[in-house]
Amino acid sequence: MKFRIKLFQFLILLTVLFTCGISQSQLYQGVNLDTVKAGRFDLGKMWTFEHAPVDYFAETYNFKPTQEWLDKVRMSALRFGGGCSASFVSEDGLVMTNHHCGRGYVTQVTKQGEDLHKYGFWAETLGDERPVPGLYVDQLVKIIDVTQDVQQAIEKGTTPEEKTKLRQDKIKELEKKYSEELQLRCNVVTLYNGGEYMLYAYKRYTDVKLVFAPENLLGFFGGDPDNFTYPRYDLDVTFFRVYDNGKPLKTEYYFKWSNNGAIIGEPIFVVGNPGRTERLKTVSQLELARDFQVPVLVSFFDNMIPKVEELLKNYPDKKSEYEDYLFGLQNSQKVYYGQLKALNDPIMMAKKKDFEKTLKTKVDEKPNLKSKYGGAWDEITKAVNDYKLIFKELAGYDMSRSPSRYMSCAKSLVRNAKDSKDMPDSVINMVYNKLDANLNRYQLELDLQTFVDKLGKDNASYKKVFGNKSVSEAVEFVLTNSKLVTKEGALEIAHTGFANVLNSTDPLLQFVAGFWDRYAELMNKQKEINARIEINASLLGRAIYEVYGTSIPPDATFTLRISDGIISTYPYNGTVTPPYTTFYGLYDRYYSFGQKYPWELPERWVNKPGEFKLETPFNFISTNDIIGGNSGSPLINKNAEVVGLAFDGNIESLPGRYIFTTELNRTVSVDSRGLLEAIKNLFKATRLANELVNGRL
Repeated sequence: MKFRIKLFQFLILLTVLFTCGISQSQLYQGVNLDTVKAGRFDLGKMWTFEHAPVDYFAETYNFKPTQEWLDKVRMSALRFGGGCSASFVSEDGLVMTNHHCGRGYVTQVTKQGEDLHKYGFWAETLGDERPVPGLYVDQLVKIIDVTQDVQQAIEKGTTPEEKTKLRQDKIKELEKKYSEELQLRCNVVTLYNGGEYMLYAYKRYTDVKLVFAPENLLGFFGGDPDNFTYPRYDLDVTFFRVYDNGKPLKTEYYFKWSNNGAIIGEPIFVVGNPGRTERLKTVSQLELARDFQVPVLVSFFDNMIPKVEELLKNYPDKKSEYEDYLFGLQNSQKVYYGQLKALNDPIMMAKKKDFEKTLKTKVDEKPNLKSKYGGAWDEITKAVNDYKLIFKELAGYDMSRSPSRYMSCAKSLVRNAKDSKDMPDSVINMVYNKLDANLNRYQLELDLQTFVDKLGKDNASYKKVFGNKSVSEAVEFVLTNSKLVTKEGALEIAHTGFANVLNSTDPLLQFVAGFWDRYAELMNKQKEINARIEINASLLGRAIYEVYGTSIPPDATFTLRISDGIISTYPYNGTVTPPYTTFYGLYDRYYSFGQKYPWELPERWVNKPGEFKLETPFNFISTNDIIGGNSGSPLINKNAEVVGLAFDGNIESLPGRYIFTTELNRTVSVDSRGLLEAIKNLFKATRLANELVNGRL
């Protein structure tokens, strides 16, 4: 009966709206899209440290951080390895990050006969801490404004391609100059799409050792089903230590530990390195992502994940390696599903259109701004439309960006041959380093399937080499007849010289050489289009900066940001979420799902000691603005104390690449109290627990 009443009311609403002249295309879930307005924080809260909104913090939270506070927080935060965040949490160089950030390094230091993923690891003494070759952490120690230098260089150009080159040359020049002067690793960062350019100078620490890692079952409890959800019960943490001259690094910059955790209502700050957002993109750019770019990525993960799951079943001896790879694929798949859903959300797009319309109006109102920036939107739209015309064909030749090593090597050999260059042995050695033949078989199949899906089996290159063979038959043909399936074969071909590569009878080289000229033509066209988009996006960035200043944050660039928020529940599944979860919930999941993976618990957790307090807060949610790259970010209170460790967002946060909202978007973190409780009373890692509490060894 209730359903009938609601349906009747909805029909009346439609009748009224249509009578008032509102078309069905303007409605979405009863909302007139023409009335949707951009929100104050649609562009997010990923504030840079050089423009931290201290007055906004004071107005909102009655807390105005000093420059000393900001400097200490900045220097205590770290960039971890190639794609995560971390922080110092003791004066003796102890580093905290996520388990999923450190998982691959745990695999790396596992000794023969051990299973650190199954049983976890903790170093009872300093001597037990394990060196991790190749791991590094970066500390942002200096920020220099180089906006004027770069913008003046750009303005000397007369074409988009020339402007782009002048920009790149100036950035390289500045990075080289300051790297030599400061003896630091220097990167020029583009902010506001070119409204600002900042040089970030990093101190890199390369002597890093593993201190603690939980079991995989706890580091990723709930597996893929629970990923990007809440409530959560995840001990997603790993500890490392930075060494200096063979001893633990002594640092004055570190976050002290909060024994009280985050309190509901108090301000909490995420300090980390969000990877990438696209919140400042134009509507036409978002439509390109919606209709072309993101669907291609979704297709790749949809096709690759079942292959890796099959490898896991067939090759249990490589479980750790395949699980690490599968986790990354599944995580990315959910991310792109969420992004695609957001891009297809008419309300989100309506907000973007309103922001763009408002900005255009503000630019047009001032003749000096209109003359400089007024035509940028149309130029971007023209370039985007040109890109659409070549996208499908280019995607076919790109072949899922060639995940297989075999295809990657073939492309490199042909590229070098076309440029009359020999292929260095070092490149081939790198391509074939630790090559997994079983995985590459599937990746090659995906390469060829993508080619056929986009370009057809009648494509001249495919037909010449593979005839009427199916993709699976073509894969077998390559694996049987191509020398590129082994490093030795690839080296043999490379040593024949670039002149012979293009005339080789090797099937994979024949295939790539057959389409290379057209592929190169399309890549050059893409490069020209991207230059037009980039230069005009830079103009819009400068327009945004002139209109709004630093009242809005720039897009994320995997550089250090500070994001404010509070603990806040939200409605879900007909009820509301708890602000915190406890260890009780962990065991509820364990028993409710029949004690089976991915809700299985290790023996240590099943036979827990009596002093382990199940009522301890374990995970919690907050309204902070994060995205990929923020994994491992500390959550701190206004006293710069660790209250949590960010490890995920909820499923509603996935549109965050394009827009930020506080209604449902949540950061999911491990509570500092739960972390300490597990380390102290479950793992009995007393040395580590004491170091966290005392801030020193």
